[in-house]
Amino acid sequence: MANDTVSRKQQSSSNVITLLGNYLPRQCGIATFTTDLLGSLAAQSPGTEYWAIAMNDTLEGYDYPARVRFEVSQNKLQEYQLSADFLNINRVETVCLQHEFGIFGGNDGSHILALLKKLRMPVVTTLHTVLQDPDDGKKAVMRELLRVSDRLVVMSRLAVDMIKSLYSVDADRIVFIPHGIPDTPFIDPNYYKDQFGVEGKRVILTFGLLHPGKGVEHVIDALPAVVDRFPDTVYLVLGATHPHVKRESGEAYRISLQQRARRLGVDKHIIFHNRFVSLEKLCEFLICADIYVTPYLHKEQITSGTLAYAMGAGKAIISTPYWYAEEMLADGRGRLVPFADAEAMAEQILDLFDNPVELNAMRKRAYQFSRDMIWPKVARAYLDIFSELKQEPSKKSFALYPTRTIAETWIDLPEIKFDHLNLLTDDTGVLQHARFMIPSRIHGYTVDDNARALVAVMSARNASAEPTLLEALSYRYLGFLEYAFDDKSGRFRNFLSYSRRWNRSTDYEESHGRALWGLGVTISESQKDSQIGMAMDLFERALKASENFDSPRAVAYALLGIVCYGERFRGDRSTRRYEARLSDRLFDIYRTNREDDWPWIEETVTYDNGRIPQALIASGRERGQQSIVDAGIECLDWLLRIQTDDSGHLVPIGNRGWYRRNGKRTRFDQQPVDAGSMVEACAEAFFATGEERWAKEAVRCFDWFLGRNDIQAPVYDYTTGGCRDGLGADGVNQNQGAESTLAWLVALITMYHCRTLLAASPQ
Repeated sequence: MANDTVSRKQQSSSNVITLLGNYLPRQCGIATFTTDLLGSLAAQSPGTEYWAIAMNDTLEGYDYPARVRFEVSQNKLQEYQLSADFLNINRVETVCLQHEFGIFGGNDGSHILALLKKLRMPVVTTLHTVLQDPDDGKKAVMRELLRVSDRLVVMSRLAVDMIKSLYSVDADRIVFIPHGIPDTPFIDPNYYKDQFGVEGKRVILTFGLLHPGKGVEHVIDALPAVVDRFPDTVYLVLGATHPHVKRESGEAYRISLQQRARRLGVDKHIIFHNRFVSLEKLCEFLICADIYVTPYLHKEQITSGTLAYAMGAGKAIISTPYWYAEEMLADGRGRLVPFADAEAMAEQILDLFDNPVELNAMRKRAYQFSRDMIWPKVARAYLDIFSELKQEPSKKSFALYPTRTIAETWIDLPEIKFDHLNLLTDDTGVLQHARFMIPSRIHGYTVDDNARALVAVMSARNASAEPTLLEALSYRYLGFLEYAFDDKSGRFRNFLSYSRRWNRSTDYEESHGRALWGLGVTISESQKDSQIGMAMDLFERALKASENFDSPRAVAYALLGIVCYGERFRGDRSTRRYEARLSDRLFDIYRTNREDDWPWIEETVTYDNGRIPQALIASGRERGQQSIVDAGIECLDWLLRIQTDDSGHLVPIGNRGWYRRNGKRTRFDQQPVDAGSMVEACAEAFFATGEERWAKEAVRCFDWFLGRNDIQAPVYDYTTGGCRDGLGADGVNQNQGAESTLAWLVALITMYHCRTLLAASPQ
């Protein structure tokens, strides 16, 4: 029998190099870099075939050229795995990843790890971002990314030192290769000025995708002093608005810049070119500039393609002192001014205009320094790495046709589908019930379900490929909560009829707690200032009522919301005091009622039971109170024991009688909300302890939805994306209401987050 385990050198026989990242015509710096690098590699090594795998941030993708052989939807984890299979099957020789956190899905861009860990060829990772003080999530992803990469390419010397000190990476695995640039001739700026209508003008230029971090407003603020001395000055701002910014806020930033120019009386001296230009046209724009400016607002930028291009065109450059600029403009190759300092910017522009000899000397120094950055030299440096890796023996062998048992792999997760939730939602909010899959208007709406729905759509931000739908739904659910809040009582009303009339009673503690949870998740996850502002206002008005909660579950829901709130605003001392009081209260209830044989909060185990340990673990971890975490773990262990069948599957407590102490537990009806809360509680234990057994328990609980249950029938409906309303002794309840569907969706999203965390752990 032939040996089916081969070395990496043996199996990599297709002579194909693949670049993985964004790709033109997608408009972003990574896309431009990947496209230019691939073209340069192909020109330098015509005997090798070069492919690209392109990341998509829209459902429809882009009209890519033939070199793009595979597309991956940013938030669809399955497509990362499929792309790995595609590369392995085609025996690609080397994969060169272009890494930046924001272009990959999952928490902190962790989906890319699922792809990389399946590859059977060398991986060369180009780091376009290196953070000096990453949070725990980004640090974990980066650590694992560095571990699975055979070589790391950085574009600044500072990045080499940062990676070595932060991640203890061997120096021989890190390679410095400068950012590539086109080989532009050293030409007098006046050569192209007539093409752009600025002949006879002193031209200041900034280019690149426009967004608020560009700092263009500070150059505009500097212009009055400049044009007062040199009235022939014109400032060109070249570049389309960043697509993500445009989707979020339209042209608000660009319009604000134009209004600023009019207010300062310099509107006759500024030209906006709102377009993404070709490389050839960009070089012409660069040549016509007398001074190039990068007024960026943040120091933590380890590379800048725009600055590299400007140096390659031999420009006199003024920049704020972000990391890359400090390194590149040293030794007189440019001038640095403090961040957001228009006065200093004006002084440097005036000084260069006053001293044309120094301006031209600076141009030459920048141009000469950048000669090692032209694309042919950069491409050859990459080819040298690929060649080295081809000769190196693999540190491990790979099965040519790898097989792993189901037990050895993380479960395949269904795609997150919001079709049924969208069907249940009208312009008021999500309806409570459905008859089969048809929304039932008879029972109207509840705060309970709209709060759950808000948790679902906000939690799915990094896991779903439907951002437009999620945004629209989130506004409806948030609007429903705002409408439900009664300022006189300080409480949320719960039941709203389809005729838009509120039930008179307002005293629903648990719905109030769920509303706080939904608002907390919104504050934590939203990227919209207006949405965060409204959620915070409502959260603060509603929080006071939580002090009087008697229901342990209401306390738990509120605590989960407060913990989420703290993920964004941990410094809010008032909210932290609420957290401490509610956390201690839930802990005290647990300690008062628990017995060795009954570690529970009440004499009866009823519904949504996993929320109690989930809230104890989450709040204990947030506060650094290990005793509270331990109580939550003990409680969760017990819940798992009493809800596990002899065959090993989950059996949620039935709601036809529940489970009273010293009594007999009820088997049916089993509810999705109970299975879902157990999934989330086990996941919380996994997040808190890092112990993989809790992830496995989450899988076991999750399997209840997929058919590993008492009647061996799926509760989830793959066709609709909804969830059936439970298991009875006579079968599955075929109705697909909001509570069940939302329990399923949040459990599924939680499983994606577990998978993300596992991907960021060494395996």
